[in-house]
Amino acid sequence: MSEAIDIFERMFEYGGMSPASTAVAPREESARETVRELQERIRRMQATKLDTRAIPTHAALSGLLPGGALKQGASYSVEGSLTLLMALLAGPSAAGSWCGVVGVPEFGIEAAANFGIDLERVAFVPHPGEHLLTVAAALADVLSVVVIRPTKRVGDGTAARLAARLRQRGSTLIVLGGWPQSEASLSLSENRWSGVGNGHGYLAARQVTVTAMTRAGSRRRRLWLPDAEQQFRVAG
Repeated sequence: MSEAIDIFERMFEYGGMSPASTAVAPREESARETVRELQERIRRMQATKLDTRAIPTHAALSGLLPGGALKQGASYSVEGSLTLLMALLAGPSAAGSWCGVVGVPEFGIEAAANFGIDLERVAFVPHPGEHLLTVAAALADVLSVVVIRPTKRVGDGTAARLAARLRQRGSTLIVLGGWPQSEASLSLSENRWSGVGNGHGYLAARQVTVTAMTRAGSRRRRLWLPDAEQQFRVAG
């Protein structure tokens, strides 16, 4: 656990925290106290914007999710699309949430910034190795939204233990790939790019159909993901 906390604390140096505030304590109890202090600090910073059990997501996606928002303590899965993942993060980030991205080294910082994600409120752990779920659990103690991409199938028991941690801490998990007991699983189809003419031009915008599979059934919506101005919006 202390190793995961060590990795986690170093990630906050990106956001401008002082070395003193992220120093790794030599003992596990001190490390736990450091995590509690960071958790309280972040909650105070978020308190003016986040005051419900729902975390708003991007308006283009709200109609696809149960309740129109991400739920604290719930898990969601995204099948194979970093752009769709960033669309899900854009809303929480704009609302003041701190987010963590674990095990996704190709997560594009420039693209994320263009899509409205506040990089000053994102902790990156690109290469957690075999400690991915341990790091995710540590991040869930202090961050509102945690993104992971498992490299192997996660069993129901392991997923249930992490789900209990999420509910206890009020954090939301977004998984790039399949995940047991997801609140909703989002995927893309009918992908169509625009911007290329007869042998000239460049890819400027993309229309897709996003399908959300939920416990109540499926929902579909045609979206620009993104449009020519790098915005997410409903097509039509």
